Amino acid sequence: MKTNKNITTLSEHIDSVYGKPGTQSRDDFDAGYEEFKIGFLIHEARKAQGLTQDQLAEKCGTTKAYISKVENNLKDVRFSTLRNIVENGLGGHLKLSIEI
Repeated sequence: MKTNKNITTLSEHIDSVYGKPGTQSRDDFDAGYEEFKIGFLIHEARKAQGLTQDQLAEKCGTTKAYISKVENNLKDVRFSTLRNIVENGLGGHLKLSIEI
């Protein structure tokens, strides 16, 4: 079976486009990914519970437009608001970690 020697892994591709970890462009990329991931996790948790954006917004006292912006990474979300969405809207627990 022939293999294509031009195939790269995702990590190799990210390194070639954004640089190695520790460079400014890579740090910017990684930070953007983390912000995207928050919205994605909220979206997936909402869908898993069978909630619409309207229903989630009502449960946590915000608007559908705000939930949409958070899920689509169009809005920076404050920690207190994120905790409200997760705990009051989704009935979950927010866990954070710090890596040094």
